[in-house]
Order: sequence, then C-alpha cells, then structure tokens
Amino acid sequence: MLDRYLLRYFLAVVEAGNFSKAAARVNVTQPSLSVGIAKLEEQLGRRLFHRTSRRIHLTDAGSRFLVHARNIMREYNMALEDAAHSKHLPLLRIGVLLTIPATVLEAIVIRQRIVGAPAHIEFLEGSERDLSSKLDQGRVEAALTLLRDGNEAEGEERICREGYSLALARSHPLSAAKEIAAEDLANDMMIIRRHCEVLAETSRHFTDRNVRPAFGLRTNNDEKALALVRAGHGVTVMPDSYRDPEVRRVKLKGFMVRRTIGVRIGRPKPELESSLHDFLTAARAAFGQL
Repeated sequence: MLDRYLLRYFLAVVEAGNFSKAAARVNVTQPSLSVGIAKLEEQLGRRLFHRTSRRIHLTDAGSRFLVHARNIMREYNMALEDAAHSKHLPLLRIGVLLTIPATVLEAIVIRQRIVGAPAHIEFLEGSERDLSSKLDQGRVEAALTLLRDGNEAEGEERICREGYSLALARSHPLSAAKEIAAEDLANDMMIIRRHCEVLAETSRHFTDRNVRPAFGLRTNNDEKALALVRAGHGVTVMPDSYRDPEVRRVKLKGFMVRRTIGVRIGRPKPELESSLHDFLTAARAAFGQL
C-alpha cells in the first residue's frame, strides 16, 4: 500500500523539476525526499526518473504513474472537502423497515447524492414496531415503513402499494408459469423469511391446503434468502419489489395479501423539512422504477 506522502514527494519533483526545489515545496530536507522517492520506486519496482546533473525527467513508467498519482490525489482532496462539508450538514435520521429491499435504499442514496442532499442521512433499520417506537421517542425524524389500511394518520405519505409473490430460481421447473398453486410446491424446500410481516398469513395459506414443505433456511436476511433461491435451494414468498435477474417472481394462487409502503413523519426540526421532501421524492422514484 502506497503512503500518501510518497505521492506528494513524487508530484512535487515532477512540478519543481529538481529535488532541491521539490523538497522545499513539501517542507522536508532533500535527503529525506530522495529516500522517499527511492522507497516509492522500490515499491513500484520501476525507475520513475532519469536523473542528470541539471534536471530530471520522467521515465516511461514515471509518465504512466503520473496519471494515476494525480487521480489519487484529486480523489483524496475531493473526499476531504466532502467530509468537511458533511460535518456542517444537519442530521436527518430515517428509520427503514427490515423488509425494504436493498436495491430501493441504493436507488434512494444514489438519487440523493446526485441532487446534493442538504443533510447527512443516517438510516436505522427495524421492525414496524421498532420504527413506531423510534418515531414516538424522537429517535428518528421519519420512517420508511408499512402504512396500515384504514388507519391513515396525519404525517403519513403513501409511496406505493404492492403484493407478495413467489421467488424461485430461473432453473426451477415452474419458473415459466404465470401462477403457481401451493399444492404444486409440496416437494419443494421453503426459505422462511422470519422477519416477514405476513409470515403468519403465508404459513396459514400453505397449511390450509395441507402443504407442509421442508425448510431449506430460516433467516432474517433477505439478501441471503434471495441468494439461496437463486442457487435453487428453495422457494420463498416476498414482496413484489424484490428483484434479481436470476430469480423469477410468480404469483401464488389465491394469496391476495398486499402491503402499503409509505413514510411516517415524526417531529423534524424546521431546517430538515427540505431534506425530508427530497427523501420522499427519492423514495417515490426508487419504488417507481421497479
């Protein structure tokens, strides 16, 4: 791993044209700078400079390395500026339901970075009950969570409504079907998403049809559940918003359960209202592109 000070020495020599002026630029003695350049060349396994009595010149390897060195230093300085800027941004704490797909969060963050979010956002995961408690205690300003039908309240913004369907590998014999009955899965392994908000309804749907499949995994991790489905280790029931190019989503016959995803807003400070609006816009866009 290259030390940043070695890159500073290298760039100083390139810009100054000789070691003595370069040493003055980086506030070290000439012998220290020479030792640093020698160390850099040793680490790279290449000579970076042709040395003459009057001036030094870059070797071919040095010219190629110059491009990388400048890029590294530019990215480093940009990161420092970004970090310094973020220190002065207000903090917006957003609770996120455990069953919100990672791809949705990724899309929200990307959009926020593009538009230049006016606040630093901290995400806190939790169950529906956890998030409700965090809102009541003022530990989050808003929560991306379930909105219960018939229980609409002030400060709730609906994002989308979606159903649940089977997730199965593209290699599964029934992957081309438009609809699959629970009875068709009697011999399949089932991946149990233990944190699923409709786990009881899902279990009842199968047992009411006298289907009791073997379990391939019980997990609280949806990415792990998708990975094993993708590998053909079993099938599972997930919200429709979960997407994977190697996983087919097929309707489960007779399973009509749906959920409403939205944002519950707590008691944000006035300076966070603009950031909350931007977050709502990003969330709508993220679910809308699924």
